[in-house]
Amino acid sequence: MRIAPVMCSLIAMAGMAVSFSAQAQSPTAKAALKDASGRDVGTVQLVQTPHGVLLRMSLKGVAPGEHAFHVHAVGKCEAPFTSAGGHFNPASKKHGMEAAEGAHAGDMPNLFIPANGELRIDVANHMISLVKGQPNSVFDADGSAIIIHAGPDDYKTDPTGNAGDRIVCGVITE
Repeated sequence: MRIAPVMCSLIAMAGMAVSFSAQAQSPTAKAALKDASGRDVGTVQLVQTPHGVLLRMSLKGVAPGEHAFHVHAVGKCEAPFTSAGGHFNPASKKHGMEAAEGAHAGDMPNLFIPANGELRIDVANHMISLVKGQPNSVFDADGSAIIIHAGPDDYKTDPTGNAGDRIVCGVITE
């Protein structure tokens, strides 16, 4: 009988539809990145995954070299970007991936921006969430922001990683 193969195909297609539907419902967010003069220098697309948040960054016109990159605790980007507060740290950890008592949820790996100032990179952060109401959600009462610093993060100096001035900022929005 041909009913069994047709039923299996219909069940498989229904499963794919449910899978695509579930993916479409994953929380997403974005951040428009600007330098201190207000010039657009990139974007970050954030997607909630079962294992944290995937950040898809695209930069153009950022100074070449090694730069610290963090999620900061306040969704405000008024130059010189100190308005974004410290690193996003809902668990009150020490700073740095190399710190025994660390790291902040907002600690991210350094960016290596080539000479042309353009970079596209995907980075996963398992310590943050886009789901409102969770203790590690970037959508808390005062929001959160993405910051790029002038220098590299040393991955251990508390509270900032000795990363220097804040040169790029973008508020994380839905």
